[in-house]
Amino acid sequence: MMKRLSLRICSLFVFCGMFGYLSAQDNLENRIEKMLSKMTLRQKIGQMNQVNARKPDGKLYQQIRNGEVGSILNAEDPVLLNQLQKAAVDSSQLGIPLLFARDVIHGFKTIFPIPLGQAASFNPEIVEEGARVAAVEASENGIRWTFAPMMDISRDPRWGRIAESFGEDTYLSEVMAVAMVKGFQGKDLSDPSSIAACAKHFIGYGAVEGGRDYNISNIPERQLRNVYLPPFERSIQEAGCATIMTSFNSNNGIPPSASKFLLTDLLRKEWKFDGVVVSDWASVSIMVTQGFCEDKKEAAKKAANAGLEIEMVSGCFIDHLEQLVKEGAVSEETINNAVRNILRLKYKLGLFDNPYTDLRPERKIYAAEHLKAAKKAAEESFVLLKNEQDILPLGNDIKTVAVIGPLADAPHDQMGTWCFDGEKEYTQTPLEALKKQFGKNVNFIYEQTLAFSRDKDKTKFPKAIEAALKSDVILLFVGEESILSGEAHSLAGLDLVGAQSELLSELSKTGKPIVTVIMAGRPLTIAKELDLSDAVLYAWHPGTMGGPALAGILFGKSYPSGKLPVTIPRYVGQIPLYYSHEKIGRPAKKNEVLLDDIPSEAKQSSLGNTSYYLDAGFDALFDFGYGLSYTTFEYSDLTLSKDILSKDEVLQVSVALKNTGKREGCEVVQLYTSDIAASIAPLVKELKDFKRVTLKPGEQQVVTFDLPIQKLAFWNYEMKKVVEPGKFDVMVGGNSVDLLTRRFTVK
Repeated sequence: MMKRLSLRICSLFVFCGMFGYLSAQDNLENRIEKMLSKMTLRQKIGQMNQVNARKPDGKLYQQIRNGEVGSILNAEDPVLLNQLQKAAVDSSQLGIPLLFARDVIHGFKTIFPIPLGQAASFNPEIVEEGARVAAVEASENGIRWTFAPMMDISRDPRWGRIAESFGEDTYLSEVMAVAMVKGFQGKDLSDPSSIAACAKHFIGYGAVEGGRDYNISNIPERQLRNVYLPPFERSIQEAGCATIMTSFNSNNGIPPSASKFLLTDLLRKEWKFDGVVVSDWASVSIMVTQGFCEDKKEAAKKAANAGLEIEMVSGCFIDHLEQLVKEGAVSEETINNAVRNILRLKYKLGLFDNPYTDLRPERKIYAAEHLKAAKKAAEESFVLLKNEQDILPLGNDIKTVAVIGPLADAPHDQMGTWCFDGEKEYTQTPLEALKKQFGKNVNFIYEQTLAFSRDKDKTKFPKAIEAALKSDVILLFVGEESILSGEAHSLAGLDLVGAQSELLSELSKTGKPIVTVIMAGRPLTIAKELDLSDAVLYAWHPGTMGGPALAGILFGKSYPSGKLPVTIPRYVGQIPLYYSHEKIGRPAKKNEVLLDDIPSEAKQSSLGNTSYYLDAGFDALFDFGYGLSYTTFEYSDLTLSKDILSKDEVLQVSVALKNTGKREGCEVVQLYTSDIAASIAPLVKELKDFKRVTLKPGEQQVVTFDLPIQKLAFWNYEMKKVVEPGKFDVMVGGNSVDLLTRRFTVK
């Protein structure tokens, strides 16, 4: 009897727990429906209207009081935010709070390396920590929504926004996108220090033709699903990304802001996304320029009916949706569904309970732990491309160093693209960090020589050469200014701009060893500079703490461990050039005839009958995943737990990794797979996992990966996502080329 009573009591508690949970969920939806029932059509459309508040005026305040504004971007002053919020909460009929948004891409005040640099770390933990720091600092200013992360697969370095991406690889982008979303949103969106993330750009923006921003793309659905969509899907399913942003480009002739397939069929029905979809800046109104719509009214109709919910800045929704509903061209239920999602986000962010920004003076901006995290992120982002005769790290025998170049002491440009709130006064540059950390024992002779990266004035070259001749080693800091990458900053050529390359050439004539540090927002074509340098360190745009991080790396306080998240081409004419391409019928054997080998008056022939460039040869300058260390690593004994597996099993892959050098180092062990034959032409190889492993000199470790066979699934000839049976290669190594290989079979 007692046992039966206990079971009943337990069952009651379980029932009550379930009921309480359901009530909490129901309560949220009930609050949404109650608010919705009070709203006029105009007020509903107002929630779908996002305005720019760089220069707020009386008109904006009146719009807010009328309930005609739902969210605001670019109002960064917390006092102003509270004033605008007060107009919404206290002076509008329903008191619905505003949601304040800002582009917080790789830091708010404490600036981390550009996302491409963060991806080079192959460390999702530093990406998550960087986003958390950004969220804490931005939320102190009232920002509760950021338009990041950008997870466009980016395979054309001419495209300026490659700097904001995680590079060319789908899997790496998935992992980093999930980490950044988690960092921004924290454990609970209602936490005042959390901000809503926004997965952008949906979809194909990184594949615009010619790398020209705002251009078109033509990506078929199968490729969309296999290559471009996975980071978005995973950020929603695994990290609960709160919002999605549509992209500027039209793909296959359809602008994503008006794509029912993307916004309704895929996002809502297939992925069950319950967040908010926002347009990019005026991407609804530009559908008129694209010729997809006759006027803004038609643009509003097509966007709303496709499933777009918030329209950024161009006013198409607020100006035309009311009339479109009256005409029956857009249903009010379409409006209601959009507003439900918007209100749900505001409730989840806790804005109805706590709409105002705390103005107390205690702030975490530039906190010591934030700067420490930014320094670590910078250190792990640096990629060592060359290190002849182990010139790095610089030893105790170095007494005089010439520090030369336009980016040695450029606090603004060091922050990189798209950091509106970064302050150069807080940026610590390489020059000042070198002097601070090592100035007691080393004499640093600084010659800027070129005022900025595009500077062509060579009149100060003699002073640079004079400094070099007095020194034991030259540290040359070159690259590109922050303004040369980012949105609307596409380039046709990727050589070093200005007279930077000529400066390096002149310095090389001194016979002094040269360490070239490149700060840039994209891969640059640096074959010539590579040959003229004894060591080359790719530092991207490393952010606020880039200087101390670089100083420590150069003098051996820390060591480089970054790997390239994107291929560096030898020539622009090789683009697009990426490692994970489809298998082709006549791949190069790399022993074919090149341009200089062709005799005069040669008879017409197809030479090697393979796919390569006569003038550029076969290879990239540096392949995806490449990066040196101050030590060396040896891979051996690649073993598989089984040779034949079913689709639901997990393959265990092990490899022995040994530090064969004289220094401690961290290696990014990379695992790739290759489908031997499939119903569509498979990719030559795909990154499936990676691990950072730190070893002391002589130390060996067995590194083990668990590879679920389901990770081999792809969208096949019949447009079904499946694992097809057959033979596969698994490959492990320190980059995408130098790999140990074993074969297994999926039955």
